[in-house]
Amino acid sequence: MIARSKLEQIPARPGVYLLKGADGKILYIGKAKVLKNRLRHYLVENQDHPRLRALVRQVTEVDTVVTDTEVEALILEANLIRLHRPRYNVNLKDDKRYPFIKVTLQEAFPRLLVVRRRQQDGARYFGPYTNVRAMRATIRTLRKIFPIRTCSHVLPGRHPVPLCLDYHIKRCSGPCEGKISRRDYRQMIEGVCLFLSGEKTRLDQLLRREMEIAAGHQNFELAAQLRDQLFALQAVMRKQKVVSPDGIDRDVLAFASRGTRACGVILQFREGTIISRQQFQATLPASVDPAETLSTLIRSHYADAALIPRELLLSHRPDDFDLLRRWLSDQRGGPVQLAVPRRGEKVKLVRMALINAHHLLRRDLAERDRKRTVIPRSVTALQRELNLQTLPRRLEAFDISNIGGQDAVGSLVVFRDGRARKKEYRHFKIRTVKGQDDTAMMAEVVGRRFRRLLREDRTLPDLVVVDGGKGQVSAAQSVLEQLNLGEQPLIGLAKRLDEVFLPGRSEPLMISKSSPALRLLQRIRDEAHRFAIEYHRRLRGRRVRESGLEAIPGIGSHRARELLRYFGSLERLRKASREDLTEVPGLGPALAERIAASLSHRG
Repeated sequence: MIARSKLEQIPARPGVYLLKGADGKILYIGKAKVLKNRLRHYLVENQDHPRLRALVRQVTEVDTVVTDTEVEALILEANLIRLHRPRYNVNLKDDKRYPFIKVTLQEAFPRLLVVRRRQQDGARYFGPYTNVRAMRATIRTLRKIFPIRTCSHVLPGRHPVPLCLDYHIKRCSGPCEGKISRRDYRQMIEGVCLFLSGEKTRLDQLLRREMEIAAGHQNFELAAQLRDQLFALQAVMRKQKVVSPDGIDRDVLAFASRGTRACGVILQFREGTIISRQQFQATLPASVDPAETLSTLIRSHYADAALIPRELLLSHRPDDFDLLRRWLSDQRGGPVQLAVPRRGEKVKLVRMALINAHHLLRRDLAERDRKRTVIPRSVTALQRELNLQTLPRRLEAFDISNIGGQDAVGSLVVFRDGRARKKEYRHFKIRTVKGQDDTAMMAEVVGRRFRRLLREDRTLPDLVVVDGGKGQVSAAQSVLEQLNLGEQPLIGLAKRLDEVFLPGRSEPLMISKSSPALRLLQRIRDEAHRFAIEYHRRLRGRRVRESGLEAIPGIGSHRARELLRYFGSLERLRKASREDLTEVPGLGPALAERIAASLSHRG
């Protein structure tokens, strides 16, 4: 818990606070209008909210960042949450940046590009789009209506560019050879921007006016092209559903949650029609406030949004309602209205967003359940080949690596449902065995692993795989019996012929080379070997480097490590002068002379 003495040092200013645990890891990031008042809340021992009780028990340190205004604190909080992803904050699923459609207005003949970052380069951006498939469908529709170029040539250029296939199939207007004037091309790009902004009524009026002007000038070819664009636009508009008769541009935000999973939806209405549905998945801390989830969704999406409408309808009222309204107004450069409707037509729009959110949540949960319940064919085949009573969903494999007993290490790798769980991998330094005795080393490593599992009351593996033959299997089985785990499924896999050895059986079991069960065993055995030999090489390399230094009188293992840490490598240490060596803390001139002379002699 935060010490009261630390609270006195916290300023009574707006800003952001970071609550940290004993290991220095950030647990929660929040904002406050007055930091001191907000943090005093965490000193209450009997918190009503279970999430707060769990959080307060773990907090040992607090950092603060002071800002000039509460709006600045809001922006900083969102950026820090995205960077650190603390456990007790709502975290949106996708850490990547959502794509934008970029219209390169800074070019003489602009293009459409898909980019991940907005820049101050004179281009116009639309998005971000969470549904990439729908975004690419929009681009395809645009290119059917407007024959804009897709090439990357600099236009106009010094040298002529030959017409490409797009021009001949009427998908490009041919600006590379002057087939369209800069003015007419820019008029077309204005139509693209109106389409992407959802202003299809203005676009319809623009195309009609340009068509009439072209016809009046007897430019019938251009008039026909504009007519075709108008017909294509009207076909798109007929497919869109008018659901908001007042025709106001607005976004409707809602979310649904179950347990620690939530799905948020933003329905974008332009001129009364739905033009887009953005969707988000989030992982929630236990007992999170729904208002906090919606606030996180708003800040995450509109921090990068290229277009913010005049009105946002919400399914819940966030605690920082007024602050969000001020921030959104600053982002838009004009007033933004936030509302949580209770009656009328707007409630129907929120209900539509909620229905979409619940549908997405059900689909998300069903997909997660499917992934958890689908058992790979290799796992079921392994159960059949080894005649196991239970599915071997959790496999733990052990291997030993050493040279002549030196730098002996063991490795443990874990597979769950046929997939590596690298966070659960473990290394072991052999402690009790001297000399070359791989079976005794295997017994030590297996024993240490299972004693810890029993001590911490953790789940035992469905199958243990040791690298080796009868000797290694017998050694591991002996340890398991000493721990009253004689029924623990155990096998050994020899490298030479991929023979499978079972406890109490003299002859190996041969599994077909084409069996998915054998391929799974080979994969986990090879992974255990890789993990062990990688650790062994690291220890051996360190010993070789340090032992060369330890042969110098006055240099022990501790000082050898310090020297290597200071210079970064043995090669740099060899090149160091006596003056460089004397700058090492605690190293006198006589010892520096001795080290320099010894290393130069060996070099």
